[in-house]
Amino acid sequence: MASARLRDGSDPRVRCYSSQFADLMEMRSEAPLVANYLDHHDGWFRRCAAPMKVLSIGQNGYALTLGRFGNFGFEVEPTIALELLPQSEGIYRIVTVPLADGDPSLQEIYDVDFKATLQLERLELEHGPGTQVCWELDLSVWIRLPAVIGLLPDGLVQSSGDHLLRQIVRQVSRKLTWKVQEDFHANHNLSCPPRRRAHF
Repeated sequence: MASARLRDGSDPRVRCYSSQFADLMEMRSEAPLVANYLDHHDGWFRRCAAPMKVLSIGQNGYALTLGRFGNFGFEVEPTIALELLPQSEGIYRIVTVPLADGDPSLQEIYDVDFKATLQLERLELEHGPGTQVCWELDLSVWIRLPAVIGLLPDGLVQSSGDHLLRQIVRQVSRKLTWKVQEDFHANHNLSCPPRRRAHF
């Protein structure tokens, strides 16, 4: 499998960039209503992922095209498959799964490992009880760089990869977080809290 070769191979052109991120969503409703909304991801996930392309895979999976990212004229348009696991005691997990119909040529260039958890916690608000969704993301990206980039200073190559990682996180995590919060409140006729600065 291409992803295994990128992660486990010894090609010096393959670089790994990893980071962890966290954010919070304030939901102006009690946990059971928030949980019911999150459980029915077949509705909100497509709406909130837009304008990214989304294709359903089975009951709990989605193929997500993240958009075009790159530096130094080297660009990729990664597509990853995510599975939204059923909640366990108020904790939700989102993990990457193999993309069965992925383009083999692209799978030789990049590999993404996306692990996220969402946990519901009771929150006391001015108007009554609410729910805080604590969101954590552990993201690793492997990229096979063109040989010519290896001629550049190592620090520049590293900072370039870090920039690429931040682009992906901004697209997938921050925007998705905001949209989920806004979509939940709109669908339940509740006033949405203002956007807050992400914790990364």
